[in-house]
Amino acid sequence: MRKRSPSFSLSSYGTGWSANRRIAIVTCVVAVLLTIAGIVALLIGGGNSHQAPDAAPPAPADSPSSTEAAPKPSSGSGSVPKPPQIADPVAYAKAAARMLWSYDTRDTSRDQQLADMRAWMTTETKYADWASVSGQVPDPVLWSRMADQDQHATASVTEGHYPSAFKAALADNPSAITEAYIYVVTVNGKQTLSWKKGGGGAEERAVTLAVQCRPNHDCTLAAIAPSVTQ
Repeated sequence: MRKRSPSFSLSSYGTGWSANRRIAIVTCVVAVLLTIAGIVALLIGGGNSHQAPDAAPPAPADSPSSTEAAPKPSSGSGSVPKPPQIADPVAYAKAAARMLWSYDTRDTSRDQQLADMRAWMTTETKYADWASVSGQVPDPVLWSRMADQDQHATASVTEGHYPSAFKAALADNPSAITEAYIYVVTVNGKQTLSWKKGGGGAEERAVTLAVQCRPNHDCTLAAIAPSVTQ
């Protein structure tokens, strides 16, 4: 029987988008993927979605993760891996999910975690929803408590795919993607957590990501959807 963690897992903390940024992202993508009704159904999951296992409610608007300024991208001195130089949306989304589900409070500060995660983001501010990504990181107090327990996590990815709603929208208007080149990808996998005195456990994970992959450019992360779309 697995032991339960004395603290929260990184990936289940604060999965919501900020209201203002969500409106901006939806407005931009609406122009790409048909209608407001269609894209909202896609991003919030509609009738074909489910929440990720053990997902927490969206972070409050005044929480540290959602209000703090975005850090400058890091050169990658912490435990967060550097973003891969690949142009395939599904492959990049799988790598990004693995990054989001992995952390090590033993050798990485919260500020370093955020800075390293920022390096994965698109530099096109029109499409970048940093709040949805930084919201995955616990506030400073909780991160400190996790560090006291030497909490760390590794992740494995089982598969990644384009949700059916995204494929249907793209099939209806194949040229629409050329406005922003943002692809919606759902990734499934497992997160394994460990902490002091042999504590540990494993949890199934799922996340839907918005990945930007412009022609002749490496992919980047644009946002994390507030719910999982299959």
